[in-house]
Amino acid sequence: MSAGAAFDDRTAIYRQIADRLRDDIARSVLSDDAQVMSTNQYAAFHRINPATVAKAFQELVDDGLLYKRRGVGMFVTPGSGERLRDERRSRFVLDVLGPVLDEAERLAIPVDDILAVIRARSTTAKGRP
Repeated sequence: MSAGAAFDDRTAIYRQIADRLRDDIARSVLSDDAQVMSTNQYAAFHRINPATVAKAFQELVDDGLLYKRRGVGMFVTPGSGERLRDERRSRFVLDVLGPVLDEAERLAIPVDDILAVIRARSTTAKGRP
């Protein structure tokens, strides 16, 4: 998680904390069995109420992404990163690619044309000519 990252006013802070930790788990910034900051450390670092942090952590425990070791702290549940990436891939296909492909079909854009654009963008993004 980025040091001192600000919170926005659009979403509950506990939800932003949970989402940031989900991102860190999905991107393997936090790997399997990695310990996360304690509730009090996190709250002090971000200058927020420890109860807000506890609510975010509990949401992640309820979702099976974190687990508690009594007297030791909170840790990333093994397999959480892959599970989150799988869920996000599925959502991406349904929420992003689905509507794009539906519109392409309505406009009679051949699949090969779409693939050519994707390949060109992918090559450019990787810094290849």
